[in-house]
Amino acid sequence: MSSFSSPPAPVISRNAAIAGGVVAFHVAALWAIQSGLLQRAVEIIVPVAIMSEFIEPPRPKVEPPPPPVPPKPVKRTVAKAPALPPPPMPVAIADPTPAPNAPMGSLEPQPPAPPIAAPVVVAAAPAPAPAAPPAPPRIELPSTNADYLQNPKPAYPYMSKRMGEQGKSIINVLIGIDGLPKEAKIKQSSGFDRLDQAALETVMRWRYVPGKRAGVAVPMAFDVPINWVLN
Repeated sequence: MSSFSSPPAPVISRNAAIAGGVVAFHVAALWAIQSGLLQRAVEIIVPVAIMSEFIEPPRPKVEPPPPPVPPKPVKRTVAKAPALPPPPMPVAIADPTPAPNAPMGSLEPQPPAPPIAAPVVVAAAPAPAPAAPPAPPRIELPSTNADYLQNPKPAYPYMSKRMGEQGKSIINVLIGIDGLPKEAKIKQSSGFDRLDQAALETVMRWRYVPGKRAGVAVPMAFDVPINWVLN
């Protein structure tokens, strides 16, 4: 029995494989162009590459060096020369022989000095005493006691007598310069209205001597007391 051997597999050359890869790449590129995939990849990759080229990181700020500090001036001490003592003054030598033209001194005693007069002290005149204040003007109160007035006695109210009412009414009356009453009011009540009203009517009927200030009649208020007493 004879054996048959299988035919050998075809051997693909290296050039054919490269050519096939190139063809496959072009086919894939065409498909990417048609589907828009390549355009999107370019839009994403190209701006990133461009931005990475043109955007540079900020450079660090370089501060200028501080100005140099001027050196402090050095004080130089100048030594002062010691002060020299002043030269000695010439000493005068007494000459016992007088000069021919020297004036001769007088041996007569000097006259006594005139006496010094004592200072005259003038006493200041005493200050005048302050003037005494003027005396207050003399005031004369009105009066009802003049005989020429002929004022009647107050009439005792009949009911007050019957009821036994007694007391003292003081009426304040304003007297004019003509001696007539201008107005009157009860200053102190007797305790009974009838007696007070009778006192008011009485003093308004009377005549008075007007009050005076420094001898001149002036309007003046005056208290008139009236006693109500049953006999």
